[in-house]
Amino acid sequence: MSEYSWPGENGRRVPDVASAWSETVRVLPVGTRIVGEVIGRQPFGVFLAIDDRPNAVGLARIDRMPRCRELPTVGQRVTGEVVWHADHNHQVGIVLGEWTEHEEHSGPGRAAGGPGMAV
Repeated sequence: MSEYSWPGENGRRVPDVASAWSETVRVLPVGTRIVGEVIGRQPFGVFLAIDDRPNAVGLARIDRMPRCRELPTVGQRVTGEVVWHADHNHQVGIVLGEWTEHEEHSGPGRAAGGPGMAV
């Protein structure tokens, strides 16, 4: 398997995120704690299947990751918090719990703002 993959390339069903988007935003508001599994990995971050939300996809972007950490691998279980919603591609922005344990969340080239990066 390649170091990088998209959701659906790892034997998982690709969720119907568009038709469930309004419900996803309603049940996963900013500040909601989540648990999930990494289902895709790209240089810009990891995609997550969120437990109990089969038609939601989370994205934990690398610009929220402390420099001392590495992206989790496909299949790894993670926890995090919802920090934004991207209406244009129906993604739930997540900051991972293991990333928030560090004081340094951003630095040169790592913005700590909203979604910013189009995927």
